Amino acid sequence: MTSGPDRSASRISAMFDAIAPRYDLLNHVLSGGLDLLWRKRAIRSLRLTGRETVLDLCTGTGDLAIEARQARRGAARVLGLDFSGEMLRIGDAKLRRRRLGGIALVRGDASALPTIDGSVDAVTSGFGIRNVEDRGAACREMLRVLTPGGRLAILEFAVPTSPVFRQIYLSYFRHVLPRLGRWISGHASAYTYLPASVDAFEPAEFMELLRKSGFVDVAGDPMTFTSVYLYTARRAS
Repeated sequence: MTSGPDRSASRISAMFDAIAPRYDLLNHVLSGGLDLLWRKRAIRSLRLTGRETVLDLCTGTGDLAIEARQARRGAARVLGLDFSGEMLRIGDAKLRRRRLGGIALVRGDASALPTIDGSVDAVTSGFGIRNVEDRGAACREMLRVLTPGGRLAILEFAVPTSPVFRQIYLSYFRHVLPRLGRWISGHASAYTYLPASVDAFEPAEFMELLRKSGFVDVAGDPMTFTSVYLYTARRAS
């Protein structure tokens, strides 16, 4: 994987703790509301029946975990894991406000999951895998905790491949987004880190990492002019 910006756990955790109060607002504003549709599509790809246990990594404030639970035939149980305590605190408050059961949010490391082998039916992650310091370890851990035949669905940003849209996207990401993000969140560097981290994340490299980790049926489905990918895979039966 391309090295890119500093992804040390201490730096990333502190950054997300700092922007947590405005994180949900920024997600919706900066994506033009498309983040809601992306999450729905990711959960649909899991083909849930209503009986599953789902593990959501880098859960943040829990939006993808909530979608997994509330979708038609949503998961019976969802465990959301993140290493930012402040993001989890806001997520817990969101669950209480909405009176949502069947979802537990816990603090932990995606590279060393506090879950036993073969204990979950599906693993999800929304726009967080590029922030994990050791992605190889995280991929191996995801495979370990999945049941045979269990599915994976990961959403992540990407730099568009179309020359025209690529230029528009990069201009927005490198110039508009950092200023807007800094104005709304009050954090000086978080939304400078975002475009740098997306630049360093290569879809083909990530899919190859999933294959090397033991996943089968690995696919990357581009969405919204290839600015977002839905990565799907499964553990062999």
